[in-house]
Amino acid sequence: MTPFAHDFAFDPAYGHTLDDLRAIPAPPAPDDFAAFWQERYAAARAVATEPEIGPLEEERDGVRVHRVTYTSVGGVRLGGWLALPADTAPGEPVRHGFVIGHGYGGRAEPGPDVPLPLPASAAILPCVRGLGERGRVAGIPDQADGHVLHGIASRDTYVIGDCVADLWCAASALQELVPELAGTGRLGYLGESFGGGLGALALPWDERFAAVQLTVPTFGNHPLRLTLPCVGSGESVRGHHREHPEVTEVLRYFDAATAAAFLERPTLVAAALFDPAVPPPGQFAVHNALAGERELLAVPAGHFLYEGMGQDIAELEKARQEFFGRWLER
Repeated sequence: MTPFAHDFAFDPAYGHTLDDLRAIPAPPAPDDFAAFWQERYAAARAVATEPEIGPLEEERDGVRVHRVTYTSVGGVRLGGWLALPADTAPGEPVRHGFVIGHGYGGRAEPGPDVPLPLPASAAILPCVRGLGERGRVAGIPDQADGHVLHGIASRDTYVIGDCVADLWCAASALQELVPELAGTGRLGYLGESFGGGLGALALPWDERFAAVQLTVPTFGNHPLRLTLPCVGSGESVRGHHREHPEVTEVLRYFDAATAAAFLERPTLVAAALFDPAVPPPGQFAVHNALAGERELLAVPAGHFLYEGMGQDIAELEKARQEFFGRWLER
């Protein structure tokens, strides 16, 4: 039974109970899935990111927030924000670092991702290519329904692969700007929705990260997603698939649930039971496939306003702090 009154033409719970959702598997990986992503990771690590810190934009919640720019694969120059501890004493090292991915709406400001989960932390909040004022790239659509189809005819041209590389290059830029983070095992990743799906694709291949937190991650179990109506980017992919069924083969390489089966770092997933934009079966498929230590926080809804949402967000923030404290304070 749908837990919320709504006016969608479909059931955003898709008829599933929590037990149903916890049983949804990941699609099998193509034989060269790992090799494909490892090659892309090696190319991203070879990029000279040449990060530059801009002027101070704001100071709040224990951090100073600056504009930042860096270079990603293909020579694309991207922007975002760099958060640095405001109260760290001279000579005192930054203890933790975070790369923070954004949703498919892009990012116009640091927003609720600041304050950071742990004190004495630095973070980079990049705008991946095509999305947000600081991520705009000529020729790449800046709206989700067009962006998610850009280059989709081939696994080598699909924009999602380059967006994953943008996160790897953001991590390189952060470690160059805050060199005490390199090799410490104190780097974490946070990503919500689009950023959650990108994180699942990126993190299996990047040993610089020690812990991962994904909230309502997208791109999980594409074969199943193609059967589920939604109001998010998945609907654009569904429409394209009806005209171009061969795209199924490309999507196999960009399945967040398939990638999760290679992700061995501790991961906390907040997955929704009701979500009109990112179907819950795909979210849970990401959690269920994780190869390493995993934690699940089932939340009532995602991409949907409901009574009691503020308390649930506070509980997620507390769980996130405890999670990263456990894995990054070692």
